Amino acid sequence: MAVEQHGGSEEDGGFLSESQKERIRAFAKKFRSNTKAMVGLVIVLSLIFVAVFAPFIAPYEMNDTSVEDRTQAPSVEHPFGTDDLGRDIFSRVVLGSRISLYVGFGAISGALLVGAVVGVVSGYAGGLTDEIIMRVMDAAMAFPPVLLALTLLVVLGPELVNVIIALAFVYTPYIARVSRSAALAERNEAYVESAVARGESDTRIVFSEVFPNCMAPILVQGSLNVSFAILAEASLSFLGLGAQPPRPSWGLMINTGRGFMETAPWMLLFPALAIGIAVVGFNMLGDGLRDVLDPKVEAIE
Repeated sequence: MAVEQHGGSEEDGGFLSESQKERIRAFAKKFRSNTKAMVGLVIVLSLIFVAVFAPFIAPYEMNDTSVEDRTQAPSVEHPFGTDDLGRDIFSRVVLGSRISLYVGFGAISGALLVGAVVGVVSGYAGGLTDEIIMRVMDAAMAFPPVLLALTLLVVLGPELVNVIIALAFVYTPYIARVSRSAALAERNEAYVESAVARGESDTRIVFSEVFPNCMAPILVQGSLNVSFAILAEASLSFLGLGAQPPRPSWGLMINTGRGFMETAPWMLLFPALAIGIAVVGFNMLGDGLRDVLDPKVEAIE
């Protein structure tokens, strides 16, 4: 269903019309009643809170070493134990959340910025333009995401900024595919035909009429892809092409901890658990948003 394009009048007392306000209230009500969406939102907001206030939450500096405290089991002093250099694992897991969310949000923001525009333009234009753009996207999607990111990082170098660039490139085709499908469904709607009849340019129709009505599936895909990007960053760091020591990347911590699985399993367990919680949280939020925004579900209800 198309979103109304006209703002509220002065009598409405704001920029939103009464119809748009009603839609927002209905969305908020459905979102609150969706268990997956609420649980996912709580997890994601908790992760963001931890990342923002990490320096205040972490009881130790991330690189504080102590030879006497090496591979200590979890205790009151060190809730997650210590690693092979005597560093507090709890502090490193907390500070590592900043890297994971920085890469996850950064990569998917870039993919959304490029993929959404490319997909909507491709779907609205159709014809040869659509064919060329989608074949390029298909070629990029032919490679496994981590393998493609790995190849790009070999060329760009193992830096966090390069990880974001590589993952943004990797996930752009997935966003573009979803955007194109949404644009194909919208371009034949009555409001587009009305805009054409009014003599509006294609550029204005795409960005003022079609694009806003494609945002729901794009946002759902974006929230799901954040979890994939976090997992991919951990994989790349595990392989030595993501965050570099002594940064507390969860993937890098797992790589270090795998050599101590028998003597100090907590070195691997807690960063792996952090990755799992982050991935589950974003997946649940994405699934919940899909349930709330899916017009088919709305029609059934």
